[in-house]
Amino acid sequence: MSEVRGAAERIVGAHGIRGRVPQELDPGGAYRTGAAFALLTGAPVIAVAHDLRGCSPALADAFAQGVLDQGADALDAGPGPADCLTYLSGYLEVPGALVTAGRGPGAPHGIRLCRAGAVAVAEGTGLEAIRERLAGPRPALTGRPGSVVRAPVLDDYAGHLRSLVDLGGIRPVRVVVDAAHGIAALTAPRALHHPAVEVVPVRFARDNGRAGQPGWDLGERVRRCGADLGLAFDEGADRCRVVDERGAAVPPTAVVALVAARELARRPGAAVVHDLITSRAAIEAVEEAGGIPLRSRVGRAAIRSLMAEQGAAFGAAHSGRYYFRDFWCADSAMLAALHLVAEVGETGRGLSELTAGHDRYPRSGEIGIRVEDPAAALRRVAAYFAGSGAELDHLDGVTGEFGDGSWFNVRAARGAPLVRIHVEAEAPAAMEALRDRVLAVLTASASAR
Repeated sequence: MSEVRGAAERIVGAHGIRGRVPQELDPGGAYRTGAAFALLTGAPVIAVAHDLRGCSPALADAFAQGVLDQGADALDAGPGPADCLTYLSGYLEVPGALVTAGRGPGAPHGIRLCRAGAVAVAEGTGLEAIRERLAGPRPALTGRPGSVVRAPVLDDYAGHLRSLVDLGGIRPVRVVVDAAHGIAALTAPRALHHPAVEVVPVRFARDNGRAGQPGWDLGERVRRCGADLGLAFDEGADRCRVVDERGAAVPPTAVVALVAARELARRPGAAVVHDLITSRAAIEAVEEAGGIPLRSRVGRAAIRSLMAEQGAAFGAAHSGRYYFRDFWCADSAMLAALHLVAEVGETGRGLSELTAGHDRYPRSGEIGIRVEDPAAALRRVAAYFAGSGAELDHLDGVTGEFGDGSWFNVRAARGAPLVRIHVEAEAPAAMEALRDRVLAVLTASASAR
Protein backbone atom coordinates (compact mmCIF):
# COMPACT_ATOMS: atom_id res chain seq x y z
CA MET A 1 0.00 0.00 0.00
CA SER A 2 2.89 2.38 0.76
CA GLU A 3 4.13 1.93 -2.82
CA VAL A 4 0.69 2.77 -4.22
CA ARG A 5 0.40 5.81 -1.95
CA GLY A 6 3.84 6.98 -3.04
CA ALA A 7 2.86 6.71 -6.70
CA ALA A 8 -0.30 8.74 -6.02
CA GLU A 9 1.74 11.42 -4.26
CA ARG A 10 4.12 11.67 -7.22
CA ILE A 11 1.52 12.12 -9.96
CA VAL A 12 -1.07 14.28 -8.17
CA GLY A 13 0.28 17.82 -7.96
CA ALA A 14 -1.27 21.10 -6.89
CA HIS A 15 -3.11 21.65 -10.17
CA GLY A 16 -3.68 18.26 -11.79
CA ILE A 17 -2.41 14.79 -12.58
CA ARG A 18 1.03 14.65 -14.17
CA GLY A 19 3.44 11.81 -14.85
CA ARG A 20 5.72 10.16 -17.37
CA VAL A 21 4.13 7.47 -19.51
CA PRO A 22 4.17 4.58 -18.77
CA GLN A 23 6.47 4.73 -15.74
CA GLU A 24 4.20 6.97 -13.63
CA LEU A 25 0.96 7.32 -15.58
CA ASP A 26 -0.48 4.47 -17.63
CA PRO A 27 -3.99 3.47 -18.77
CA GLY A 28 -4.56 1.81 -15.39
CA GLY A 29 -3.77 5.06 -13.59
CA ALA A 30 -5.95 7.03 -15.99
CA TYR A 31 -8.81 4.55 -15.38
CA ARG A 32 -8.55 4.96 -11.61
CA THR A 33 -8.41 8.74 -12.00
CA GLY A 34 -11.61 8.68 -14.07
CA ALA A 35 -13.33 6.54 -11.45
CA ALA A 36 -12.12 8.79 -8.62
CA PHE A 37 -13.30 11.89 -10.46
CA ALA A 38 -16.75 10.39 -11.06
CA LEU A 39 -17.03 9.61 -7.36
CA LEU A 40 -15.79 13.09 -6.41
CA THR A 41 -18.27 14.98 -8.58
CA GLY A 42 -21.23 12.62 -8.43
CA ALA A 43 -22.17 14.02 -11.83
CA PRO A 44 -24.35 12.06 -14.24
CA VAL A 45 -22.25 13.20 -17.23
CA ILE A 46 -18.51 13.94 -17.49
CA ALA A 47 -16.88 15.38 -20.61
CA VAL A 48 -13.56 13.91 -21.78
CA ALA A 49 -11.25 15.48 -24.37
CA HIS A 50 -7.63 14.95 -25.38
CA ASP A 51 -4.87 16.50 -27.44
CA LEU A 52 -3.14 14.74 -30.34
CA ARG A 53 0.09 13.85 -28.59
CA GLY A 54 1.29 10.27 -28.48
CA CYS A 55 -0.83 8.19 -26.16
CA SER A 56 -3.28 10.94 -25.12
CA PRO A 57 -6.23 9.24 -26.91
CA ALA A 58 -5.54 5.91 -25.18
CA LEU A 59 -5.29 7.57 -21.77
CA ALA A 60 -8.51 9.48 -22.44
CA ASP A 61 -10.27 6.22 -23.34
CA ALA A 62 -9.06 4.65 -20.10
CA PHE A 63 -10.19 7.68 -18.07
CA ALA A 64 -13.61 7.50 -19.73
CA GLN A 65 -13.91 3.79 -18.90
CA GLY A 66 -13.29 4.63 -15.24
CA VAL A 67 -16.13 7.15 -15.44
CA LEU A 68 -18.43 4.63 -17.10
CA ASP A 69 -17.72 1.93 -14.54
CA GLN A 70 -18.92 4.29 -11.79
CA GLY A 71 -22.28 4.72 -13.50
CA ALA A 72 -21.77 8.13 -15.11
CA ASP A 73 -22.03 8.83 -18.83
CA ALA A 74 -18.86 9.91 -20.65
CA LEU A 75 -19.31 12.72 -23.15
CA ASP A 76 -16.55 11.97 -25.66
CA ALA A 77 -15.51 15.35 -27.08
CA GLY A 78 -12.65 13.88 -29.10
CA PRO A 79 -9.54 15.94 -29.85
CA GLY A 80 -9.43 19.55 -28.67
CA PRO A 81 -7.35 22.16 -26.82
CA ALA A 82 -7.81 23.10 -23.18
CA ASP A 83 -10.08 26.03 -24.01
CA CYS A 84 -12.36 23.68 -25.94
CA LEU A 85 -12.93 21.74 -22.71
CA THR A 86 -13.51 25.08 -20.96
CA TYR A 87 -16.23 25.87 -23.49
CA LEU A 88 -17.83 22.45 -23.14
CA SER A 89 -17.80 22.46 -19.34
CA GLY A 90 -18.92 26.08 -19.11
CA TYR A 91 -21.61 25.98 -21.74
CA LEU A 92 -23.11 22.60 -20.80
CA GLU A 93 -22.43 22.92 -17.04
CA VAL A 94 -20.74 19.53 -16.79
CA PRO A 95 -17.46 18.45 -15.16
CA GLY A 96 -14.69 17.53 -17.56
CA ALA A 97 -11.17 16.24 -18.11
CA LEU A 98 -8.51 16.95 -20.70
CA VAL A 99 -5.68 14.49 -21.30
CA THR A 100 -2.69 16.43 -22.56
CA ALA A 101 1.11 16.56 -22.39
CA GLY A 102 3.87 19.07 -21.81
CA ARG A 103 6.02 20.65 -24.48
CA GLY A 104 9.03 18.86 -25.95
CA PRO A 105 10.00 15.23 -26.58
CA GLY A 106 9.40 12.92 -23.62
CA ALA A 107 7.41 15.52 -21.69
CA PRO A 108 5.07 14.13 -19.00
CA HIS A 109 1.42 13.57 -19.77
CA GLY A 110 -1.25 15.01 -17.54
CA ILE A 111 -4.97 15.17 -16.83
CA ARG A 112 -6.61 18.54 -16.19
CA LEU A 113 -9.86 18.38 -14.30
CA CYS A 114 -12.67 20.89 -13.92
CA ARG A 115 -16.05 20.95 -12.24
CA ALA A 116 -19.23 22.08 -13.96
CA GLY A 117 -18.93 25.68 -15.16
CA ALA A 118 -15.23 25.21 -16.03
CA VAL A 119 -14.14 25.63 -12.39
CA ALA A 120 -10.67 24.15 -12.11
CA VAL A 121 -10.05 21.28 -9.69
CA ALA A 122 -6.87 21.93 -7.73
CA GLU A 123 -5.35 21.34 -4.31
CA GLY A 124 -7.99 22.36 -1.78
CA THR A 125 -10.86 22.01 -4.26
CA GLY A 126 -10.83 18.27 -4.82
CA LEU A 127 -7.40 17.06 -5.93
CA GLU A 128 -6.55 15.91 -2.43
CA ALA A 129 -9.60 13.61 -2.56
CA ILE A 130 -8.43 12.26 -5.93
CA ARG A 131 -5.02 11.58 -4.39
CA GLU A 132 -6.56 9.66 -1.50
CA ARG A 133 -8.70 7.53 -3.83
CA LEU A 134 -5.71 6.72 -6.06
CA ALA A 135 -3.78 5.60 -3.00
CA GLY A 136 -6.63 3.37 -1.84
CA PRO A 137 -8.15 0.13 -3.14
CA ARG A 138 -9.36 -0.17 -6.71
CA PRO A 139 -12.94 1.18 -6.82
CA ALA A 140 -15.72 -1.35 -7.07
CA LEU A 141 -17.76 -1.50 -10.25
CA THR A 142 -21.23 0.00 -10.21
CA GLY A 143 -24.23 -2.17 -10.94
CA ARG A 144 -25.21 -0.15 -14.00
CA PRO A 145 -22.37 1.28 -16.11
CA GLY A 146 -22.78 4.55 -17.96
CA SER A 147 -22.92 5.15 -21.69
CA VAL A 148 -20.59 6.90 -24.12
CA VAL A 149 -22.06 9.96 -25.84
CA ARG A 150 -20.08 11.05 -28.91
CA ALA A 151 -20.09 14.84 -29.15
CA PRO A 152 -17.36 16.40 -31.33
CA VAL A 153 -17.63 20.09 -30.42
CA LEU A 154 -14.89 21.87 -32.38
CA ASP A 155 -17.35 23.68 -34.65
CA ASP A 156 -19.50 24.81 -31.72
CA TYR A 157 -16.40 25.87 -29.78
CA ALA A 158 -15.10 27.92 -32.72
CA GLY A 159 -18.51 29.50 -33.24
CA HIS A 160 -18.60 30.54 -29.59
CA LEU A 161 -15.18 32.19 -29.86
CA ARG A 162 -16.28 34.12 -32.95
CA SER A 163 -19.39 35.29 -31.09
CA LEU A 164 -17.11 37.03 -28.58
CA VAL A 165 -15.12 39.02 -31.17
CA ASP A 166 -16.90 41.07 -33.81
CA LEU A 167 -15.24 40.57 -37.20
CA GLY A 168 -18.02 42.30 -39.11
CA GLY A 169 -16.86 44.99 -41.52
CA ILE A 170 -13.14 44.29 -41.21
CA ARG A 171 -10.82 44.77 -44.15
CA PRO A 172 -9.19 41.67 -45.65
CA VAL A 173 -6.57 40.21 -43.30
CA ARG A 174 -4.02 37.55 -44.25
CA VAL A 175 -2.77 35.42 -41.35
CA VAL A 176 0.02 32.86 -41.36
CA VAL A 177 -0.87 30.14 -38.86
CA ASP A 178 1.78 27.68 -37.67
CA ALA A 179 0.01 24.74 -36.02
CA ALA A 180 3.26 22.97 -35.02
CA HIS A 181 1.72 19.70 -36.32
CA GLY A 182 -0.73 19.96 -33.41
CA ILE A 183 -4.32 20.67 -32.47
CA ALA A 184 -4.40 24.21 -33.92
CA ALA A 185 -4.58 22.58 -37.36
CA LEU A 186 -8.12 21.59 -36.37
CA THR A 187 -9.13 24.70 -34.42
CA ALA A 188 -7.54 27.68 -36.22
CA PRO A 189 -9.35 27.26 -39.58
CA ARG A 190 -12.64 26.98 -37.71
CA ALA A 191 -12.09 29.89 -35.33
CA LEU A 192 -10.70 32.18 -38.04
CA HIS A 193 -13.36 31.23 -40.59
CA HIS A 194 -14.56 34.54 -42.07
CA PRO A 195 -14.86 35.91 -45.63
CA ALA A 196 -12.33 38.64 -44.90
CA VAL A 197 -9.74 36.37 -43.23
CA GLU A 198 -7.28 34.33 -45.29
CA VAL A 199 -5.40 31.65 -43.36
CA VAL A 200 -2.01 30.59 -44.72
CA PRO A 201 -1.43 27.17 -43.12
CA VAL A 202 1.98 25.97 -42.04
CA ARG A 203 2.75 22.59 -40.40
CA PHE A 204 -0.89 21.51 -40.36
CA ALA A 205 -0.20 17.85 -41.19
CA ARG A 206 0.09 15.59 -38.15
CA ASP A 207 3.67 14.44 -37.53
CA ASN A 208 4.32 13.01 -34.07
CA GLY A 209 8.06 12.98 -34.71
CA ARG A 210 8.26 16.72 -35.32
CA ALA A 211 5.20 18.00 -33.46
CA GLY A 212 5.85 21.14 -31.46
CA GLN A 213 9.42 21.46 -32.64
CA PRO A 214 10.89 24.67 -34.11
CA GLY A 215 12.55 24.54 -37.48
CA TRP A 216 11.39 27.40 -39.62
CA ASP A 217 11.14 31.18 -39.50
CA LEU A 218 7.60 32.45 -38.95
CA GLY A 219 8.67 36.04 -39.54
CA GLU A 220 10.26 35.18 -42.87
CA ARG A 221 7.10 33.38 -44.00
CA VAL A 222 4.97 36.40 -43.04
CA ARG A 223 7.21 38.77 -45.00
CA ARG A 224 7.40 36.48 -47.99
CA CYS A 225 3.65 36.14 -48.45
CA GLY A 226 2.77 39.70 -47.48
CA ALA A 227 0.69 38.65 -44.47
CA ASP A 228 -0.65 41.05 -41.88
CA LEU A 229 0.47 38.92 -38.96
CA GLY A 230 1.68 35.47 -38.00
CA LEU A 231 0.39 33.18 -35.24
CA ALA A 232 2.50 30.25 -34.02
CA PHE A 233 0.62 27.95 -31.64
CA ASP A 234 2.23 25.31 -29.48
CA GLU A 235 1.22 21.71 -30.04
CA GLY A 236 -1.70 21.87 -27.62
CA ALA A 237 -2.75 25.36 -28.80
CA ASP A 238 -2.46 26.62 -25.22
CA ARG A 239 -0.13 29.46 -26.16
CA CYS A 240 0.45 31.56 -29.22
CA ARG A 241 3.55 33.40 -30.41
CA VAL A 242 2.79 36.46 -32.56
CA VAL A 243 4.78 38.30 -35.23
CA ASP A 244 3.76 41.51 -36.97
CA GLU A 245 3.66 42.30 -40.70
CA ARG A 246 7.40 43.02 -40.70
CA GLY A 247 8.13 39.59 -39.26
CA ALA A 248 9.14 41.01 -35.87
CA ALA A 249 8.10 39.23 -32.69
CA VAL A 250 5.27 40.89 -30.77
CA PRO A 251 5.95 40.51 -27.02
CA PRO A 252 3.17 39.30 -24.70
CA THR A 253 3.27 42.71 -23.01
CA ALA A 254 2.06 44.35 -26.23
CA VAL A 255 -0.63 41.72 -26.73
CA VAL A 256 -1.87 42.37 -23.18
CA ALA A 257 -2.01 46.12 -23.86
CA LEU A 258 -3.94 45.73 -27.10
CA VAL A 259 -6.44 43.09 -25.96
CA ALA A 260 -7.02 44.77 -22.58
CA ALA A 261 -7.88 48.03 -24.36
CA ARG A 262 -10.42 46.19 -26.52
CA GLU A 263 -12.05 44.52 -23.52
CA LEU A 264 -12.09 47.79 -21.58
CA ALA A 265 -13.78 49.53 -24.51
CA ARG A 266 -16.70 47.16 -23.89
CA ARG A 267 -16.54 47.52 -20.09
CA PRO A 268 -15.18 50.99 -19.27
CA GLY A 269 -13.53 51.26 -15.89
CA ALA A 270 -13.44 47.51 -15.28
CA ALA A 271 -10.65 45.71 -13.45
CA VAL A 272 -7.87 43.88 -15.28
CA VAL A 273 -5.97 41.21 -13.37
CA HIS A 274 -2.26 40.66 -14.03
CA ASP A 275 0.27 38.47 -12.29
CA LEU A 276 2.80 40.36 -10.24
CA ILE A 277 5.67 39.79 -12.70
CA THR A 278 3.83 41.34 -15.64
CA SER A 279 5.74 44.26 -17.17
CA ARG A 280 4.95 47.75 -15.91
CA ALA A 281 4.36 48.75 -19.56
CA ALA A 282 1.27 46.52 -19.70
CA ILE A 283 -0.02 47.90 -16.39
CA GLU A 284 0.40 51.46 -17.65
CA ALA A 285 -1.48 50.55 -20.84
CA VAL A 286 -4.40 49.26 -18.72
CA GLU A 287 -4.47 52.52 -16.77
CA GLU A 288 -4.32 54.58 -19.99
CA ALA A 289 -7.33 52.62 -21.28
CA GLY A 290 -9.27 53.51 -18.13
CA GLY A 291 -8.96 50.12 -16.44
CA ILE A 292 -8.09 49.25 -12.85
CA PRO A 293 -5.04 46.94 -12.69
CA LEU A 294 -5.11 44.32 -9.95
CA ARG A 295 -2.04 42.29 -8.94
CA SER A 296 -2.31 38.54 -8.58
CA ARG A 297 -0.05 35.72 -7.55
CA VAL A 298 1.46 33.79 -10.44
CA GLY A 299 -0.60 30.91 -11.76
CA ARG A 300 -3.80 30.10 -13.58
CA ALA A 301 -5.85 29.38 -10.46
CA ALA A 302 -4.85 32.63 -8.74
CA ILE A 303 -5.65 34.78 -11.78
CA ARG A 304 -9.01 33.12 -12.44
CA SER A 305 -10.04 33.33 -8.79
CA LEU A 306 -9.25 37.05 -8.53
CA MET A 307 -10.99 37.78 -11.83
CA ALA A 308 -14.17 36.06 -10.65
CA GLU A 309 -14.01 37.76 -7.26
CA GLN A 310 -13.56 41.26 -8.73
CA GLY A 311 -15.63 40.88 -11.90
CA ALA A 312 -12.56 41.70 -14.00
CA ALA A 313 -12.94 42.11 -17.75
CA PHE A 314 -9.59 40.57 -18.62
CA GLY A 315 -6.59 38.85 -17.09
CA ALA A 316 -3.02 38.31 -18.19
CA ALA A 317 0.04 36.32 -17.20
CA HIS A 318 3.59 37.40 -17.99
CA SER A 319 4.09 34.07 -19.78
CA GLY A 320 1.59 34.89 -22.53
CA ARG A 321 -1.69 33.50 -21.23
CA TYR A 322 -4.78 35.67 -21.68
CA TYR A 323 -7.96 35.28 -19.62
CA PHE A 324 -11.45 36.52 -20.48
CA ARG A 325 -14.45 37.28 -18.30
CA ASP A 326 -16.77 36.19 -21.11
CA PHE A 327 -14.95 32.85 -21.30
CA TRP A 328 -15.55 31.71 -17.73
CA CYS A 329 -12.47 33.69 -16.60
CA ALA A 330 -10.33 31.07 -18.37
CA ASP A 331 -7.44 31.53 -20.76
CA SER A 332 -7.70 31.11 -24.52
CA ALA A 333 -4.85 31.70 -26.94
CA MET A 334 -7.27 31.42 -29.87
CA LEU A 335 -9.56 34.10 -28.46
CA ALA A 336 -6.59 36.44 -28.01
CA ALA A 337 -5.57 35.72 -31.62
CA LEU A 338 -9.07 36.62 -32.82
CA HIS A 339 -8.78 39.97 -31.04
CA LEU A 340 -5.52 40.71 -32.85
CA VAL A 341 -7.04 39.86 -36.23
CA ALA A 342 -10.07 42.04 -35.45
CA GLU A 343 -7.94 44.99 -34.38
CA VAL A 344 -5.82 44.88 -37.53
CA GLY A 345 -8.92 44.49 -39.70
CA GLU A 346 -10.92 47.23 -37.97
CA THR A 347 -8.24 49.89 -37.79
CA GLY A 348 -6.48 49.24 -41.11
CA ARG A 349 -3.19 49.82 -39.29
CA GLY A 350 -0.23 47.49 -39.17
CA LEU A 351 0.27 45.35 -36.08
CA SER A 352 3.73 46.87 -35.67
CA GLU A 353 2.14 50.32 -35.31
CA LEU A 354 -0.62 49.07 -33.01
CA THR A 355 1.82 47.43 -30.61
CA ALA A 356 4.64 50.00 -30.75
CA GLY A 357 5.84 51.35 -27.41
CA HIS A 358 4.36 48.59 -25.28
CA ASP A 359 7.66 46.84 -24.53
CA ARG A 360 9.70 49.78 -23.32
CA TYR A 361 11.24 48.47 -20.10
CA PRO A 362 14.26 46.11 -20.15
CA ARG A 363 13.57 42.80 -18.42
CA SER A 364 15.81 39.99 -17.24
CA GLY A 365 13.47 37.20 -18.26
CA GLU A 366 13.10 34.30 -15.87
CA ILE A 367 16.33 33.21 -14.18
CA GLY A 368 16.40 30.00 -12.15
CA ILE A 369 18.88 29.47 -9.30
CA ARG A 370 19.21 26.20 -7.42
CA VAL A 371 19.32 26.66 -3.65
CA GLU A 372 19.24 24.14 -0.83
CA ASP A 373 16.53 25.94 1.15
CA PRO A 374 14.29 28.23 -0.97
CA ALA A 375 12.44 29.62 2.06
CA ALA A 376 15.70 30.62 3.71
CA ALA A 377 16.90 32.17 0.44
CA LEU A 378 13.76 34.31 0.26
CA ARG A 379 14.27 35.46 3.85
CA ARG A 380 17.84 36.45 3.01
CA VAL A 381 16.69 38.47 0.00
CA ALA A 382 14.04 40.24 2.08
CA ALA A 383 16.52 41.04 4.86
CA TYR A 384 19.13 42.36 2.42
CA PHE A 385 16.73 44.68 0.56
CA ALA A 386 14.78 45.82 3.65
CA GLY A 387 17.19 48.69 4.22
CA SER A 388 17.86 49.52 0.57
CA GLY A 389 14.93 51.83 -0.10
CA ALA A 390 12.83 49.12 -1.71
CA GLU A 391 9.18 48.72 -0.83
CA LEU A 392 8.79 45.00 -0.13
CA ASP A 393 5.73 42.79 -0.28
CA HIS A 394 5.17 39.06 0.03
CA LEU A 395 2.12 38.42 -2.15
CA ASP A 396 4.08 35.74 -4.01
CA GLY A 397 7.67 35.26 -2.87
CA VAL A 398 9.48 38.55 -2.30
CA THR A 399 8.86 41.59 -4.50
CA GLY A 400 10.87 44.77 -4.16
CA GLU A 401 9.82 48.03 -5.87
CA PHE A 402 12.03 51.11 -6.05
CA GLY A 403 11.19 54.77 -6.51
CA ASP A 404 12.71 54.87 -10.00
CA GLY A 405 10.22 52.23 -11.24
CA SER A 406 12.60 49.27 -11.14
CA TRP A 407 11.49 46.09 -9.38
CA PHE A 408 12.43 42.49 -8.72
CA ASN A 409 10.58 39.37 -7.69
CA VAL A 410 12.02 36.15 -6.27
CA ARG A 411 9.72 33.14 -5.89
CA ALA A 412 10.29 29.57 -4.77
CA ALA A 413 9.60 26.95 -7.42
CA ARG A 414 6.94 24.43 -6.49
CA GLY A 415 8.37 21.07 -5.48
CA ALA A 416 12.02 21.81 -6.38
CA PRO A 417 15.08 23.36 -4.65
CA LEU A 418 14.92 26.33 -7.00
CA VAL A 419 14.03 30.02 -6.92
CA ARG A 420 12.86 32.03 -9.95
CA ILE A 421 13.96 35.62 -10.45
CA HIS A 422 12.44 38.43 -12.53
CA VAL A 423 13.86 41.95 -12.77
CA GLU A 424 12.72 45.04 -14.69
CA ALA A 425 14.01 48.62 -14.82
CA GLU A 426 13.88 51.83 -16.86
CA ALA A 427 17.19 51.23 -18.64
CA PRO A 428 19.37 48.21 -19.50
CA ALA A 429 22.19 49.22 -17.17
CA ALA A 430 19.83 49.70 -14.23
CA MET A 431 18.17 46.35 -14.89
CA GLU A 432 21.49 44.55 -15.08
CA ALA A 433 22.74 46.18 -11.88
CA LEU A 434 19.62 45.21 -9.92
CA ARG A 435 19.65 41.72 -11.39
CA ASP A 436 23.25 41.23 -10.33
CA ARG A 437 22.49 42.42 -6.77
CA VAL A 438 19.68 39.90 -6.43
CA LEU A 439 21.83 37.13 -7.89
CA ALA A 440 24.70 38.01 -5.56
CA VAL A 441 22.47 37.62 -2.49
CA LEU A 442 21.19 34.26 -3.71
CA THR A 443 24.56 32.85 -4.77
CA ALA A 444 26.11 33.97 -1.48
CA SER A 445 23.28 32.16 0.28
CA ALA A 446 23.97 29.00 -1.74
CA SER A 447 27.75 29.10 -1.25
CA ALA A 448 27.39 29.68 2.48
CA ARG A 449 25.99 26.17 2.70
